[in-house]
Amino acid sequence: MKLVVVESPAKAKTINKYLGHDYHVLASVGHIRDLPDKQGSVIPEEDFAMQWDIPARSKDPIHAIRSALKKADTLILATDPDREGEAISWHIQHVMKDMIGDKPVERVVFNEITKSAVLDAMAHPRQINSELVDAYLARRALDYLVGFTLSPVLWHKLPGAKSAGRVQSVALKLICERESEIEQFNSEEYWSIEARMLKDNGDSLTARLTHLNGKKLGKMTINSKAMADDAVAAIKASDFAVLNVETKRTKRNPSPPFTTSTLQQEASRKFGFSASRTMQVAQKLYEGINIGSETTGLITYMRTDGVQLSNEAIQSIRGEISNTKGDRYLPSTPRVYKSKAANAQEAHEAVRPTSISRHPSAMRQYLDTDQIKLYDLIWKRTLASQMASAELDKTAVDIADRGGKATMRANGSIIVFDGFLSVYREDRDEQQNSASDGDGNGNGSSAGADDDANTILPPVASGEPMNAEGIKPEQHFTQPPPRYTDASLIKQMEELGIGRPSTYASILQKLLTRNYIEKDQRRFIPEERGRIVSAFLEGFFSRYVEYGFTARLEDDLDRISDGKLEWKTLLRQFWADFKETVDQTQELARQDILERIDPMLEQVFFPKDEDGAPIRVCSNCENGRLGLKVGRFGAFIGCSNYPECRYTRPVGQESDEQQEALADGDRHLGDDPETGLPVLVRKGPYGAYIQLGDADTKKPKRGTIPKKMEIPNLTLETGLGLLNLPREIGLHPESGEMITAGIGRYGPFIRFGSTYISIPDDDSVLTIGLNFAIDAIAKSGKTAGRNVGDHPDGGSIMLKSGRFGPYVEHDKIRATIPKAYDPDTLTLDEAIDLIAKKKAKGPGKAPPRGKTTKTAKAKTSPKASTAAKKRK
Repeated sequence: MKLVVVESPAKAKTINKYLGHDYHVLASVGHIRDLPDKQGSVIPEEDFAMQWDIPARSKDPIHAIRSALKKADTLILATDPDREGEAISWHIQHVMKDMIGDKPVERVVFNEITKSAVLDAMAHPRQINSELVDAYLARRALDYLVGFTLSPVLWHKLPGAKSAGRVQSVALKLICERESEIEQFNSEEYWSIEARMLKDNGDSLTARLTHLNGKKLGKMTINSKAMADDAVAAIKASDFAVLNVETKRTKRNPSPPFTTSTLQQEASRKFGFSASRTMQVAQKLYEGINIGSETTGLITYMRTDGVQLSNEAIQSIRGEISNTKGDRYLPSTPRVYKSKAANAQEAHEAVRPTSISRHPSAMRQYLDTDQIKLYDLIWKRTLASQMASAELDKTAVDIADRGGKATMRANGSIIVFDGFLSVYREDRDEQQNSASDGDGNGNGSSAGADDDANTILPPVASGEPMNAEGIKPEQHFTQPPPRYTDASLIKQMEELGIGRPSTYASILQKLLTRNYIEKDQRRFIPEERGRIVSAFLEGFFSRYVEYGFTARLEDDLDRISDGKLEWKTLLRQFWADFKETVDQTQELARQDILERIDPMLEQVFFPKDEDGAPIRVCSNCENGRLGLKVGRFGAFIGCSNYPECRYTRPVGQESDEQQEALADGDRHLGDDPETGLPVLVRKGPYGAYIQLGDADTKKPKRGTIPKKMEIPNLTLETGLGLLNLPREIGLHPESGEMITAGIGRYGPFIRFGSTYISIPDDDSVLTIGLNFAIDAIAKSGKTAGRNVGDHPDGGSIMLKSGRFGPYVEHDKIRATIPKAYDPDTLTLDEAIDLIAKKKAKGPGKAPPRGKTTKTAKAKTSPKASTAAKKRK
């Protein structure tokens, strides 16, 4: 018997069906041992000896493998085809060495979990790759040494800080730097001018002003209303004729098939998936899906930097294109892609379907909502990557005043041949320049603006006269760069060579878990704690959070995996300088550290005066200087005249003016006309809040005050409004559902159904109207559901998407849409039938107290049953 060990039970279950009775497949359930979370697990003084520990969760898998190994004559290690997979196999071999003896140990790898791929791998075993293991050991030791050496420094010098990591600290720096750019951004005014240019026959085209008085206009040239009015006057006084018509045939090539990072980026843009959610769904598609009587993986291994495809896959894809789209859509030769990543690790194939003949429409009945979305995305991207280029005719028409006062330009494009665009179009990130469109809060414009759409211009000839009508001057303001999303942050990290795509999901999750950043409307915002930690690292460990240094370290790890660098040599080089920097920082007093990072954060924590300078004068003693302080529970703002002046305020909370409003205690706004109880503004440990009733009132009603609401300007009407939240705004015109506004854990929001959308942290929660709410819902990309039609009993049937997939709802009855149905084409009759079946089934009932369900009885072990009989 041959024992095969893989990582996951799902993978084991699938592979077990491919192999005969001579094989027994077990799962290690991930790593069976790791470095324990304590000091001394890596010992630099002993040439970086590593003390491994077997966690409690691995006891059962190890016991099962040991028991099976006693009966086996060969051990086959079939873990994933990357460094982590190689490391898991290495750990298993080391832990089982006493059981292995002289039994042969084979290492097999496959890029996809299909019967042919697995059987082929079994026929071509190899030995464990020591160079890949060395690269894993180096990375694991580096991450441990940074985390367990740097984190204690944070705990002692910055109470409240949790930890620091080698790569996550650099990701945090990116997010903090982007926030600083947004805060320091100065918006500038500019104008654009368009006009409808009319031909004599009535045809028209829209053109924009490009030249004025013989000079070419830049985006910021017209920067005031007066200048815009002058330009409009010049256009009105012009005698226009077509100056030039230029048409160019252009080609647009398809994007390569997905790597890990581009898959994460596109899933974020198209579906709003986080990186971790994308990887979880991809893991299921890779490990195996039950398709009728067959279990097979639907995609290849999803942790890869490679964009190349196997020759067999390319031929299969080209055959699919020829059969379904025709030879016009098939290039004469296959497209060959090469990785452009800053660091490309061991080359695996791109992420692709294991069989291009498994169309998404045929897989829909076997997959849940997330799975079919991701599979459809991968399938279309893969097919498009081998298709013919799209061809577009782009036309530019220059229309000039005969006297040279003004020149207008109209642009048009026509898709002559759609090529790969007939299958797939890639979405795009927000504009990254400072003059991008946005909402003024660093949230940028919506992604995916499509310049491939047809913009058809009427035929015009050079010299043809035209008249300008409907002249439209439009005012704009430059907007700050957008905050990072999963997609844009992953793209930036990959371009800088920071980390590995397979680690991006866990890096971002750690930053969120440690409250260094928060996520609002799919964008990352640094918390005060995160900004302080990032400033500390930049001030004292700047070398180790430099983008170039981190990227060079990744290059060195790649050199180890290529056998070009010895792994302990890298550790020695890194540790000597790093340990010296840590020791020097440990010797500094906490006040010395605060004095270094305080100037770095003054733009963040202190309001500005009219000249833009930070206000640092203490409002309490009037001659002290406010600065960043650290206490037992973290950072706060305090006065330099302590202990004579004991003025303090929390970091990131009320300004001096806000606190002055409550300096003499509670503020009485007035009495509630209905109850007669006083409405008070009170100060709590987490800031100001509103309360109905005084100290004698039992269980008084309380409400949150938004951070940006001015406490000195609060009125009785405002206070009562906050106490009465959430409030109803109005019915959504499409779904008929009530939209409400309220304040939750993450600030003000509007809600419709089970969907929450953040709104500004000011009085918007009280003033927002129905039109604004509907517009905010539309901009968020979240739908209010589709009205399928009217139910015979009255009322609409709504099709919605929930946590567990799409469903239809009527009169509070929700019926899940089976996988056999396509939600996009669901008919009214089908929806009525689903509602009727759900209603007939009735609500699920819990078993009576004290009784056991059949399932529970079935799971009772024979020993437990015998013991129960003896007790009776």
